[in-house]
Amino acid sequence: MNKLVEITKPLKIGYKKTCKCPKNHINCLTAKEWMQSQVAVWELYYEKRDIRDKNIHPAVFPIALPAKCIKLFTHEGELVLDPFVGSGSTLVAAQDLNRNAVGFDLKKDYIELTKSRLTQTRLGDAMQQIAIQDEAHNIPHYLEKETISLSVTSPPYANMLNRPKLNKSIRGNLRKNKHYLQVQQYSNDPRDLGTMEPIQYAKTLGGIYRGILPLMRPKAHCVINVTDLWWENKRIPVHVYVIQALEEIGFELRNIIIWDRRNLINQAGIFGWPSNYITLGTTFEYILDFWRPP
Repeated sequence: MNKLVEITKPLKIGYKKTCKCPKNHINCLTAKEWMQSQVAVWELYYEKRDIRDKNIHPAVFPIALPAKCIKLFTHEGELVLDPFVGSGSTLVAAQDLNRNAVGFDLKKDYIELTKSRLTQTRLGDAMQQIAIQDEAHNIPHYLEKETISLSVTSPPYANMLNRPKLNKSIRGNLRKNKHYLQVQQYSNDPRDLGTMEPIQYAKTLGGIYRGILPLMRPKAHCVINVTDLWWENKRIPVHVYVIQALEEIGFELRNIIIWDRRNLINQAGIFGWPSNYITLGTTFEYILDFWRPP
């Protein structure tokens, strides 16, 4: 069970690897496991521990996503950061994999949810996973320079959720479910990325990661899961804006990975037929992999 941790500035949390892997290895994977991760299309699955109730959180990514990133880009004992921890999936994955981790969120409810989830997993964990209620701009007050081995997150998706849900991607006779015409917003806090227009959203992300960059080890990876928006019959390339914002403040793009979500889509409706061809955005998302250049 996670121990009660005193929140200090900076935090007293481990960040050095505890495994015996060679120094030139970036992770603890075998060659066979490495090969299995080289395909740039990932198909991920939710498990029983994952939260799928949109009344609890409107957009939870599966534990499998941060778990895969943690396996790829860190060693046991190293430090993982999630700047927008939400329901806590990243910290749960870090606990499973014997990594230290810290996550931040504006909403007290999400921090309490994360702490609750951490107490439900395995006992006797020697590592620490800490959830802190604070805005992401303040992360540099909590962590020392060059201690983070991986930052991985799925930030709020601009103002995508800040409007009545029409369920256009769902089959017509099933659209009027309990979420129909509901606004499933994270919060109304003006600091919340989910209240912002896409350009402002990307610029604000850039400002947050400008503060995070010095906290990361050279060649430490920074993974951001985003999706593009469809707004007023136009495609809004949010992933492009995020890449530009991160590169402007010093990160280097290493990989673009597609999260193939087709296995999660059921009873899809006909979208745009017969006169306007529009691909279903719910069928895939982007996993953008940056690093701090050496």
